[in-house]
Amino acid sequence: MKRLTVEEYREAEKLPLIVVLDDVRSMYNIGSVFRTCDAFRVEAVYLCGICQTPPSTEIHKTALGAEESVSWKYFKTALEAVEELKNLGYTVLSVEQVEHSTKLQTFVPQRGLKYAVVMGNEVKGVHQEVVDASDGCLEIPQLGTKHSMNVSVTTGIIIYKFAESLILRD
Repeated sequence: MKRLTVEEYREAEKLPLIVVLDDVRSMYNIGSVFRTCDAFRVEAVYLCGICQTPPSTEIHKTALGAEESVSWKYFKTALEAVEELKNLGYTVLSVEQVEHSTKLQTFVPQRGLKYAVVMGNEVKGVHQEVVDASDGCLEIPQLGTKHSMNVSVTTGIIIYKFAESLILRD
């Protein structure tokens, strides 16, 4: 298997997607998100609020070095991150179960657009003001007894949807 070096990764074409973590408390979840972002060459991770930032032993345990390849930036709040992203021309989608959300199976990312997805706190989800500031919401249908999944698992599903539509079918 040919793997990119960190330098090659930084120069490689990226999936036009930024993952925003809104008050994600678990450093292991943050590390897992970094690792998934590396796998699909996501543009960046934005860490917001109570999210810890690299360097961190706990983040590294699940990121396995992806925190060194994937670009990241810290914001005091996710709302600040969303405002910056919208000013830069990104379509911002919160991943949340809300009225009028778009079911993931019907969502088709459009080529030529830049996207950001906001992932919420493990218990409270995405802050309401961030949902309100977003261009829309994506929802993963829940068919069992629970109403949510682990944030790192959810992030992986969302990233795969974008990768499948935008880069894996080429």
